[in-house]
Amino acid sequence: MGPDDQHEAAPPKVAPPGTVIRRHGIATRIWHWVNAVAIFILIGSGLGISNAHPRLYWGRYGANFDAAWAQLPRFPAWITIPASYNLAISRRWHLFFALVLGFGLLAYMIASLLSRHFQRDLKLTRRDLNRGHIWADVKAHLAFRFHDPERPREYNVFQKLSYIGVIFIALPLVILTGIALSPGMDAAWPWVLDLFGGRQSARSLHFIAMTLIALFAVVHLVLVILAGPINEVRSMLTGGWRVPE
Repeated sequence: MGPDDQHEAAPPKVAPPGTVIRRHGIATRIWHWVNAVAIFILIGSGLGISNAHPRLYWGRYGANFDAAWAQLPRFPAWITIPASYNLAISRRWHLFFALVLGFGLLAYMIASLLSRHFQRDLKLTRRDLNRGHIWADVKAHLAFRFHDPERPREYNVFQKLSYIGVIFIALPLVILTGIALSPGMDAAWPWVLDLFGGRQSARSLHFIAMTLIALFAVVHLVLVILAGPINEVRSMLTGGWRVPE
């Protein structure tokens, strides 16, 4: 899911179609697949937990007779973990893979900072934010062209913005709000609840962050299919990506 964290910073070289280039380093590939499993199970178990009380509130308190800002649906069994309603089991799955998600993100950030791949691959340049360049990227996406032939290794501005949003905003937010919802963490770090304005606000922000991550995952999968699933999946397994026509 992340950009390459291994290649050297060098002037871009034009690679002809069919050339296999190294696009994803080992840290990125491991984190991508661990993260994919963790998020899938966290969403399923989180929806199972939501079925216990499908209403969202702002502030410190919220219960059956309080005014909710959102009334969630009862999620069907095929999308929850476990399939049959069992709040205790849903919480166990959720807690375990929350730890996987949190420590996985921490390890990935440390590895990426040490290799400087964040600075190389996710840095937004003046060229990225140029209005003409953004519009050119929009037209290229509408034509199902997702890479720059002159810079095939680089990510376009929409990929950079989405990765920055997920890695530095949505994932930390879902982790921190999850910590705020844990009674044990509240006892150790009561300031976390205050940071989000109370348990119910933290729960609402947790659900919003989860929704954004789920939407990112759906869009990501659609773009992988449109860009060529065999080439894209192979690059996330082996690191090698074949420059398309």
